[in-house]
Amino acid sequence: MKLSIYQILHVGSMVLLTAWVFMAFANPDPKGRKKTMIITGILSLLMLIAGFGMVSVLKTGLPAWIWIKAVCWLVLSGMAGMAYRKPEASSTWKVITMATVLIAIATVYLRHFL
Repeated sequence: MKLSIYQILHVGSMVLLTAWVFMAFANPDPKGRKKTMIITGILSLLMLIAGFGMVSVLKTGLPAWIWIKAVCWLVLSGMAGMAYRKPEASSTWKVITMATVLIAIATVYLRHFL
């Protein structure tokens, strides 16, 4: 596939995943847990596939910035579950989620320095 398709899938799924995670923080109702976990899981998988699709198209190998983004992906993927598991610590999870997203975005722009 073309690079632009992978980019749209990757960024789009990241934005939607982040939105669903913050939705889970705002309303950790157990009735919506299954639906939220399914949707965030699908978005997380789509984000991972599109990210490594871009790596294969760009033929960059696996430099340090990709490993940083992989750790950010792993943290972001687990945050929806944490919203339901420990709702009393939601303010901490929100800060961690925001920092994770900012680190992932900064890594893209600063990848030439890593």
